[in-house]
Amino acid sequence: MKKLHLAQFNIGRMLGPLDGPVMRGFVERLEEINAIADGTPGFVWRLQTDAGNATYLRPYDDEWIIVNMSVWETVEDLRNFVFSGKHSEVLRQRREWFEKLEKPITVLWWVPAGHVPSIDEAKKRLAHLQERGPTPFAFSFRTVFPPDEEVVAATDWSAFEPCPAV
Repeated sequence: MKKLHLAQFNIGRMLGPLDGPVMRGFVERLEEINAIADGTPGFVWRLQTDAGNATYLRPYDDEWIIVNMSVWETVEDLRNFVFSGKHSEVLRQRREWFEKLEKPITVLWWVPAGHVPSIDEAKKRLAHLQERGPTPFAFSFRTVFPPDEEVVAATDWSAFEPCPAV
């Protein structure tokens, strides 16, 4: 089997403008948390602009939604980063900055090593999880599917409609 990596994409609907007082605490921690991610065992890649993060990208019609995407060697590597250390501190504070959404906001899926997922790809994966629940195509931390090269190779993008605005 070829090496597969884990892609993750998550969204958040801000409670205020990114440069406003509501989001200040989030923005102030962003560089620190991204640097920790970059140095975490198993980290492969993360979406970023020239600013060093992806907070100014707006791939949804809703301008209050910001996105994050990264690739990791394993689910365990990502889980260790997300749910421990400084990132877990920020995660516990998320309700200060982000609205609680009713649908899943984080999606995981397997990609071939070296593949850099596109935002369109990520949006389709999240829409799939939101509409169909966890499958080998798009899953969550609660329902993880093991790496499966056949599932990755059999992905038919034409079968998935573009993601509606969240």
